[in-house]
Amino acid sequence: MKILIDFFPILLFFGAFKLYDIYVGTSVLMAATVVQMGIIYMMDHKLTAMHKITLVLVLAFGTLTLVLHDDRFIKWKPTVLYTFMAIGLAVAVWVMKKNFLKMLLGSQLELPDPVWMRLNVVWIGYCIFMAAINGYVAAYYSTEAWVDFKLWGYAFPLVFIVGQGFYISRYISDDKPKA
Repeated sequence: MKILIDFFPILLFFGAFKLYDIYVGTSVLMAATVVQMGIIYMMDHKLTAMHKITLVLVLAFGTLTLVLHDDRFIKWKPTVLYTFMAIGLAVAVWVMKKNFLKMLLGSQLELPDPVWMRLNVVWIGYCIFMAAINGYVAAYYSTEAWVDFKLWGYAFPLVFIVGQGFYISRYISDDKPKA
């Protein structure tokens, strides 16, 4: 159910773009993101910082796209988001000496500190990669190609998450007694 909620706005955006255009798609994306955040809030009784940032960026860049009738704004939103994520993770770990991944997930996952540090660095690299690839596609390809990339480009996060799961699985202990 949770994964369906995560993909809900992008799937509706893709469908609206294919049926109409980028501006209808952007309007649908904005509305779907508001609905998505409402559902998440009803389920969890809170929104994470990432949810709030995503909502603000979708609404801000979507509004600029619609008001200025310029699709470049919505196309660059993911690049801005991933860049801010990379900078935030890097500043937190190397300047503030805090590991946000551990702070966010440490209650759900017990890992050694060096593993948390490697995960943080890998997330920084992943965010830089995603910002760069979205920026490249947004700058050098048509809007149609960018929208297709947005949908099929979700393979990158899925591969990244699965790879991360394989990496951390060896550090997760099975505390269940053996029969």
